[in-house]
Amino acid sequence: MKKSFRYVIVGGGLAGASAIKGIRGRDKDGGILLMGAESERPYDRPPLTKKLWSGKKKVEDIFLHGPGYYDENGVDLRLGKRAVKLDTGAKTVADETGAEFGYEKLLIATGGVPRKLDIPGGDLDGVIYYRYLGDYTRLREKAAKGASAIVIGGGFIGSEIAASLNMNGVDVTMVFPSPYICNKVFPEGLGRALQADFGKRGIKVFASETPASFSKLGGKLAIRTTGEIVFEADAVIVGAGIVPATELARGAGLKVEDGITVDEFMRTSEPDIYAAGDVANFPYKDLGKRTRVEHWDNALSQGALAGANMAGGAEPYRHMPYFFSDLFDFGYEAVGEVSSSLETFADWQEENVKGVVYYLREGRVRGVMLCNVWEKVDEARELIRKGERLTRSDLKGRIG
Repeated sequence: MKKSFRYVIVGGGLAGASAIKGIRGRDKDGGILLMGAESERPYDRPPLTKKLWSGKKKVEDIFLHGPGYYDENGVDLRLGKRAVKLDTGAKTVADETGAEFGYEKLLIATGGVPRKLDIPGGDLDGVIYYRYLGDYTRLREKAAKGASAIVIGGGFIGSEIAASLNMNGVDVTMVFPSPYICNKVFPEGLGRALQADFGKRGIKVFASETPASFSKLGGKLAIRTTGEIVFEADAVIVGAGIVPATELARGAGLKVEDGITVDEFMRTSEPDIYAAGDVANFPYKDLGKRTRVEHWDNALSQGALAGANMAGGAEPYRHMPYFFSDLFDFGYEAVGEVSSSLETFADWQEENVKGVVYYLREGRVRGVMLCNVWEKVDEARELIRKGERLTRSDLKGRIG
């Protein structure tokens, strides 16, 4: 028998959980169903590569809400069940068990799934495509002091988990195809300086190397690169980015193009269906383009806004989300279009340690990275929004 709700949220991550607050801000009573493919209730992902390893947080600290929150807010949690079919005509969604649920308004907040390596052995059981709490638990069991690990990928996930494992006494080797760490974001000078710091701390970095195959070697895993270098370790962790989880939307005929296409109110091509978070391709007003943003602050803000709009609001998404990371002593916050493909100007107080990196197009600031400079994100947002043509002299000492 079909059970119906005023609101159905598909996705048990930050965006989906944030939508509850948005809905309840406008509608105190409408029934809410939250469907999540993971068996755990919604939790924060950033600690999986950072604070859980540093000891600043324990697993019980990362859950977004206590177990009583959902009952108190009239939310029916259905966890460990993936939504597999959406019928926009009948306004129903079904999970993998065949259970079917009706909705008046639906939010798709399915996020993304780890990008798998299409190479021999890429699906071996011991290869951890790192994204979920279960991945942290599996890696924790292997990451005893003195153990060895190979990290595939030099982006956000790869660099963060490599640093965290190193700080826990694990012998870490990094392998990635780009020329230096986080090359899509860091200007070359900064990226190479951080990579050198990784090396000084004992991490063996093999840049410009691409995995060709994985295999079992006794009780260990082995990796062979296209350059015919062979490594072996107790654990292999892959951080190769994510692919937006659009299958449900695509199967229902929603407009999909690098994520689920939404308007400024987070509505999809079906007016009673919304999308938010990593999976949503939205109009980024301050940058004048459509894009997806795969970061915590965006999921938090978009989820809450989508929930409010599902409950009768009409608020456009105007937030400029920021993101953050910590790599040993180097911490940063960044906002806007932060891409090494843009022209960059670094205003250093201490080179490659403390300062502000500006990302510009045609003399206009498109993004700002605050390197060990704190509580300046709002200033950076204002500078981007103004869109003024600025010289390097204009930017010297502007923020900091």
